[in-house]
Amino acid sequence: MSNNKFLKGAAILGVSGVIVKLIGAVFRIPLTNWIGEDGMAFYGCAYPIYSFFLVISTAGIPVAISKMVSERITVRNYSDAHKVFQVSLRLLTVLGVVSFLLCYLGADMIAGKFQHIPEAASSIRAISPALLFVPVLSAFRGYFQGRQNMNPTAISELTEQTFRAIVGLSLAYSFMTVGLSEAAAGATFGASAGSFAGMVIIMLIYGLNRKTIHTKIRRGERGYENSRDILKKILIIAIPITLGAAIMPIMSTIDSIIVPGRLMDTGWTKEQAQSLFGQLSGYCSSLIGLPQIFTQAVAVSLVPAISAAFLRGDRNELQDNVRLGLRATMIIGFPCAVGLFVMAEPIMLLLFPRQEAEAVAAAPTLMVMAIGVVFLASVQTLTGALQGVGRQSIPVRNLAIGAVVKLVVSWICVGIPTINVKGAALGSIAAYGIAMVLDLAAVRRFTGTKFDMKLTYIIPGVASGLMGAAAFAAYKGLFMITDSNGLSALAAIGIAVIVYAALILLMRGITKDEISRLPKGDKLVRLLGRFVK
Repeated sequence: MSNNKFLKGAAILGVSGVIVKLIGAVFRIPLTNWIGEDGMAFYGCAYPIYSFFLVISTAGIPVAISKMVSERITVRNYSDAHKVFQVSLRLLTVLGVVSFLLCYLGADMIAGKFQHIPEAASSIRAISPALLFVPVLSAFRGYFQGRQNMNPTAISELTEQTFRAIVGLSLAYSFMTVGLSEAAAGATFGASAGSFAGMVIIMLIYGLNRKTIHTKIRRGERGYENSRDILKKILIIAIPITLGAAIMPIMSTIDSIIVPGRLMDTGWTKEQAQSLFGQLSGYCSSLIGLPQIFTQAVAVSLVPAISAAFLRGDRNELQDNVRLGLRATMIIGFPCAVGLFVMAEPIMLLLFPRQEAEAVAAAPTLMVMAIGVVFLASVQTLTGALQGVGRQSIPVRNLAIGAVVKLVVSWICVGIPTINVKGAALGSIAAYGIAMVLDLAAVRRFTGTKFDMKLTYIIPGVASGLMGAAAFAAYKGLFMITDSNGLSALAAIGIAVIVYAALILLMRGITKDEISRLPKGDKLVRLLGRFVK
């Protein structure tokens, strides 16, 4: 895959990711306003558990599919590329069934004994059917990504999120009169409905492409790998990636276990502990996930791109893709982090106007979490680079070191009354910061890539700082005139986008070559030629 296709693939996934997040906001904002902090605590308890089981069954295998399919297609071995997909589909189906049973049958024990919130058991059960469908869905996504086609992934993601929002909100509203735990369970069932819809749509897309796929198989090189060898290779790649990916939901699970219990140990009541945890999981986590739309899109596109270049021995293209991937991540990550930091309270009030007191209370936690956005974004991209060159165990080790640090930092800081739930955010910053530094050293060692510090870090950082100052000043000035948080916040965000884009161009932070690789990039180059080199 050329770095031209890499950027276009990342752009497709990035755009679809933005739409998915907007749909998610449409879902989460009214839900939070309906069920409040306590209901969001029940809802927030289900997702870390669901994510943990999902990682076990799906995290590493789709990456392995993408990498192995890309490598075989590079040498026109379409037969074995398709066999990789078939073997992985059977494996993921089995893992999905096992994960579903563990999550569904163990819901009471997980919610009661580990999370200390027994009312969350219904939400855990409601989301568990998704564990049957998402593994199948991810197998198809990995196959199409390995074929350098990101459209099926984007379409299935949009379908999945749309159904999730419609079904989840409908059920949550219907069960509001029954109780908060039932309403939260209805909301989480939306994930099960959405994953089923996404699975159906991507299977239909596969059916429409089946004739073309099998024509290439007949005309390409004859396959020679047996299913057992393919399974072994999948597991060799997938197991380290799965272990590494499991660390992130493990960290969320650590929060869901440590935070309520630790708060109660230091004098907070159960109701206060639930409320504080609801700020973390219900109000802040979804916003912090927004920048990951783009950085995850970069990482997903990076793996097959680097794998193909690595297989061909094209060191220049490999290093170009690594540099470009990290630069794209920093250009996105820095302004997101600064924007969330300086506009934390206005954004919270904009999104949750009916929960004004809770939104204001959650803003300091969001400010702390925003600091870690750049670290997390870097970890995702650098992990993709290391996976592409077959060093998938290294980011696992690095993130595991970070998780141990998080456990210690969170335990200490959450137990300090003046810090309370913000201690979990501080723990995450420490974890991702350490993992980023270690990953960066590993990428330099195993790919030989040298990064331009000015282009990669300094220009995006300086431009983001100036953007943040402009956004904050604009908000304060407009609020004095309009006395409207919503209008002032939206206008300030719009001004911030314009200011940042102008600064990146004026500071020569983006090159013509990079812009030309984007969809419609040639037209953009002609339009912006005076600002870019």
